[in-house]
Amino acid sequence: MRKVLVTGIEPFDGEKINPSWEVVKQLGDLELSGAKIVVRQLPCVFGKAIDALNVAIDEVQPEMVICVGQAGGRSDFSIERVAININDARIPDNENNQPVDETIVADGPAAYFSTLPIKTIVNGLRESGIPASVSQTAGTYVCNHIMYGLLHRLAQPSCKVVKGGFIHIPYLPEQAARHPGAPSMSVHTVMNALELTIAIALHTEQDLRIAEGATH
Repeated sequence: MRKVLVTGIEPFDGEKINPSWEVVKQLGDLELSGAKIVVRQLPCVFGKAIDALNVAIDEVQPEMVICVGQAGGRSDFSIERVAININDARIPDNENNQPVDETIVADGPAAYFSTLPIKTIVNGLRESGIPASVSQTAGTYVCNHIMYGLLHRLAQPSCKVVKGGFIHIPYLPEQAARHPGAPSMSVHTVMNALELTIAIALHTEQDLRIAEGATH
């Protein structure tokens, strides 16, 4: 059976929970569109987050990887378009690292683009009544760090992962209650959005394979 790796991130910046992991952990062992969902939590630590992601990819051997992170202040399900080769931390990570203007991969390209069908996903989510958008920035903190590390891995000729990308989600309501005026999204809505995202991405890949087979 095909496998999809979905990751969340541990809490950071004084939060007791991280909505990405609160939702992602509920997807564990779910079978969706002919694929088994495998979940992992990543540390909110520069360097170690990418290391943990690479270990998970090696263990799971997934066809697709979707990484999810918290973006407090955002109001919708944000599909990231691009990761840039820079660590520039506004706050320390969970091991008190605070890199400023440092490259993620010394000899890597300036940026990588998501290999998920980002606009197809956004359109599908909106048609299902879920607020969603394409985001043009994943920031310069650990989320961007993870996304760049993932896409750098996918760019290697030996990598068998077909697709990968990053999604930012808002606070959960219980977090937003401590941040007056901040938007939030329920676990139920985010769960639905993630399941639909995975289904759309898998079916897009399947359709592509069928189309390629018809031309040979």
